Amino acid sequence: MPLAPNHRLERLIDLTRGLTSTLDVQTYLQSLLSAAVELTDSETASILEYDREANELRFRAVPWFHSEALDSIYVPLDNSMAGWVVRKAAPLIIDDISQDKRHFRQVDTASDFETRSLLAVPLKQHDKVLGVFETLNKSNDAHYTEEDVAILETLASLALSAIQTDTRERRIKAYYNEVAELDRLKNDFIAITSHELRTPLGLILGHATFLKELLGNQYNEQVEAIIRNATRLKEITESLSNVDNYQAGTARIRQNKASIARIVKEVASSYLDIARRKNINLRVEISNDELLVEVDSNKVAIVVSNLIKNAITFTDTGGQVLVTAEQVPEYIKVSVIDNGIGIPPADLPRIFERFFQVESHLTRRHGGMGLGLSVAKAMIEMHGGRIWAESVAGRGSNFTFLLPLNPQTQRLVSKVPAE
Repeated sequence: MPLAPNHRLERLIDLTRGLTSTLDVQTYLQSLLSAAVELTDSETASILEYDREANELRFRAVPWFHSEALDSIYVPLDNSMAGWVVRKAAPLIIDDISQDKRHFRQVDTASDFETRSLLAVPLKQHDKVLGVFETLNKSNDAHYTEEDVAILETLASLALSAIQTDTRERRIKAYYNEVAELDRLKNDFIAITSHELRTPLGLILGHATFLKELLGNQYNEQVEAIIRNATRLKEITESLSNVDNYQAGTARIRQNKASIARIVKEVASSYLDIARRKNINLRVEISNDELLVEVDSNKVAIVVSNLIKNAITFTDTGGQVLVTAEQVPEYIKVSVIDNGIGIPPADLPRIFERFFQVESHLTRRHGGMGLGLSVAKAMIEMHGGRIWAESVAGRGSNFTFLLPLNPQTQRLVSKVPAE
């Protein structure tokens, strides 16, 4: 018996709502099949998906009692009614299948079913056909109508949305799984490499230092090159290990009451010669020499060192680098400010990522592996603090970090406290 128009409308509205609330796409497609059978007064229905590479159709949704039989059946585009719908991108009504040579009888044979009449519409996105929605055997051998076509086209639109959403979700999930696996492999490689490099680098530095004292000035230049480059490799190894331990949750800090003023001054003094050779004015301004806080002095010194080194590296000859330390409510605030080349706005959000380097031509000019800032971020966050950067390309950068005064209430701050 035909359904009342208001019942059909209510049914379609319910199905539209279900598109956003149903979690399982197969369950939703089954509900569309049931609706297609009910609303067009048919015996059964199915949804086929077009495989563009294989140039054939496969069944995406069929009644449960046909699922096993049709799971391995593929419908060709040639010599099939569903294929005709894909090629013509138009609906198809066949009132008497026995008189149509396009019927692909292998489906009937596999499912032990007799198709007598058919209505099929394309699953269309713009000018592309991605599948077919079909209903079979209208009751009492009646003919399918234009109203049936309109209903099935509406259901086909819902089916297409559900399939595309599911496809996107599968791709996103596969992408994240791949990224997670690559990240795991990368972390394993870094952990193994940094561990294995420590011993030979220690031996190289030890023997090179011994040879420097033994050989005297004759080979001083060559030995210094060995020591300098081995030390650089050791720094890289330690940086890799520091970030890896932090991300793995195995990093530890040894806190003691320390003077931030002393740490900043000592680290800055170690870079004075480098700054002078580059004719850079390196200054330190500290509001109070009694800036005491519970920290791991070595790790904070690494942070300050990395920031000052970066500032000098990316500031041209004749420039200025200013290091400041002061107390703000609940925190110690340290800033390293330069008037160097600055950071492009597009790169600023990523500068604390491991291995990220700002613009390849700058990397080639100034060197570096993109580890210093990621190490600094890890060290500060281990203390419950925060680090960030402000920069204007061509005018300089300001790197700032906060350390909580009270280690018992350490927390990551979400914004800069008012000064």
